Amino acid sequence: MKKLMTMTRQFRDDENGAAMVEYSILIGIIAAASIVAVIAIGGWVGSQFTGLCVKLNNKGLNAAGTGTGTC
Repeated sequence: MKKLMTMTRQFRDDENGAAMVEYSILIGIIAAASIVAVIAIGGWVGSQFTGLCVKLNNKGLNAAGTGTGTC
C-alpha cells in the first residue's frame, strides 16, 4: 500500500508531461510564424522581380540586359 501511495505522489508531482506540451505548443507557434513569414517574403520578392521585368521590357532589354525580348 505504501508503494502505491509513493507512486501516486510521484505521478502527481511529475511536471515533465506539462512542460513537453508547453514546448510543443511553442514550437508549433514558431513554425506557423516562420511559414507565414516565408510566404509573405516570397510574394514580395516575386512582385519585385515582376516589376523589374516590366521595367526592363519597357526599355527594350531582355533578362540578360541585352537586346530586346521578354523576361
